[in-house]
Amino acid sequence: MIDGIINIYKEKGYTSHDVVAKMRGILKIKKIGHTGTLDPEAEGVLPVCIGKATKVVDLIVDKDKTYEAVMKLGIVTDTQDMTGNVLKEASVNVDLQQIKEAVERFIGGYDQIPPMYSAVKVNGKKLYELARQGKEIERSSRKVMIYNIEILKFDPDEHEVRLRVDCGKGTYIRTLLHDIGEILGCGGVMKTLLRTRVGNFDISGSLYLSEVEEYVRSGTIGGHIVSVDEIFSSYPKAVMSSKYDKLVYNGNAFFKRNLDFLSDQDTISGGALVRVYDSRGVFVGIYRFDADLSKFVAYKMFL
Repeated sequence: MIDGIINIYKEKGYTSHDVVAKMRGILKIKKIGHTGTLDPEAEGVLPVCIGKATKVVDLIVDKDKTYEAVMKLGIVTDTQDMTGNVLKEASVNVDLQQIKEAVERFIGGYDQIPPMYSAVKVNGKKLYELARQGKEIERSSRKVMIYNIEILKFDPDEHEVRLRVDCGKGTYIRTLLHDIGEILGCGGVMKTLLRTRVGNFDISGSLYLSEVEEYVRSGTIGGHIVSVDEIFSSYPKAVMSSKYDKLVYNGNAFFKRNLDFLSDQDTISGGALVRVYDSRGVFVGIYRFDADLSKFVAYKMFL
């Protein structure tokens, strides 16, 4: 049984669910999940969790991400990308400086209204299901974090801007580009989208599905699987004393004195998360330090 994460390069034309289905066929494993939906026309990094690693899907979804996108100015569509119906067209009379000033307004926290063509649920219904029925409903805005936006290229003849966006979870890039277009007064849509990073997973280490198939055939896929505990490599490491292994095997709380080793112990305060191993070095799970009880309590178990 494989347990771990494979950094997949999702190609255009596939849904994220398509990737999961194909991975189940390639690996002959049912317990597989993806870590954040990419639209069919988008491509790039899609970490896929296998076996026990499916328990970290929500933690990877929460990671910061980096995208490269092309914004086409002068057009507004109902999907906020080039696949939708055109709602408005306008002349484009903006220069690079105006685009920079508009872009900079979105750096930092910003209240974003999810697009109708999205998987966000309202009253139990996915927005895209309502949109396909020709319905549009009022949506509440959500705070998203834009850490940085860099203009990589501006083509004034084609009215296109290539951007690199570093952002937090839940950010819709096509909505961001739509909102930038609104500020510029001419509208804008997303022409292309490439996700280049999810947390520590970078596009340079991603694999096409065809490559995964080849590695499985050659028996070398193990060298391309990221172990679960590697995801938490930034957390302090705790190793149990052998006579207290049974505490973590049962998911019980433990004290610092029950450990043989604890890294960065001087910096561990209330709420801190640590990765816990038994005395033989087997990864057990993530524990949280409860300062009031002076104990480590189970947060997410993988044993």
